Amino acid sequence: MNKARIVAIIPAYNESGNIERVVRDVLSLPGGVMPLVVSDGSTDDTVGVAARAGAHVLDLPFNLGIGGAVQAGYRYADERGFDIAVQVDGDGQHDVACLPALIRAVEEGRADMVIGSRFLSVENNFHSTFARRAGISFFRVLIRLLTGFATTDPTSGFRACGSSLIKVYARYYPGDFPEPEAIVVASRMGARLMEAPVVMRARMAGKSSIGKLKSPYYMIKVTVAILLHMLKDRKVYGPWA
Repeated sequence: MNKARIVAIIPAYNESGNIERVVRDVLSLPGGVMPLVVSDGSTDDTVGVAARAGAHVLDLPFNLGIGGAVQAGYRYADERGFDIAVQVDGDGQHDVACLPALIRAVEEGRADMVIGSRFLSVENNFHSTFARRAGISFFRVLIRLLTGFATTDPTSGFRACGSSLIKVYARYYPGDFPEPEAIVVASRMGARLMEAPVVMRARMAGKSSIGKLKSPYYMIKVTVAILLHMLKDRKVYGPWA
């Protein structure tokens, strides 16, 4: 059996204070995972720090937002024939030591996408804001009602996807605040979804782009997008390999 080719898509916007650690952590994983940093129009030295740390780098000429950056990574993975793509945030909050368990579930054919859930881990000591927890609870209920998938952490960007979903997300990936919407797209395509426990850490440097004032906008926008997806013909996402 040929060894699976695995790429870690690491979207980053002005993460020069965090990105070296993330890249080095990915490079330390057993089995060989290629770190791909997608600099989303960064104005600091994110590109230089990532490259010096040993990452492959896509330097987007202007800021597309998290969805555009992640889709650029999936297009790269699809064009170069990677078997598995994992998503890791560039802010250092995802403990990449948890990745092998996500990857293994995809390699063994147990799932097309594995979502890392902080709520399934007994080791997790990281606590998000009240607004973020409220959004998580809301999308848990909405996604279960619409798709039947009982996710515990719908806003987690810590994920592993197989080749079929790589192709889907290379063609279409949600824009702003994409994580819950991406779950619905995968479900509409008939993908097998599961969760695995992961550990979240506090951000080491910089600050999140999602503040308290954006939370109501986030919930309304993503809810409308999800409901629209339920009305679409799945053919709009392309063929399911």
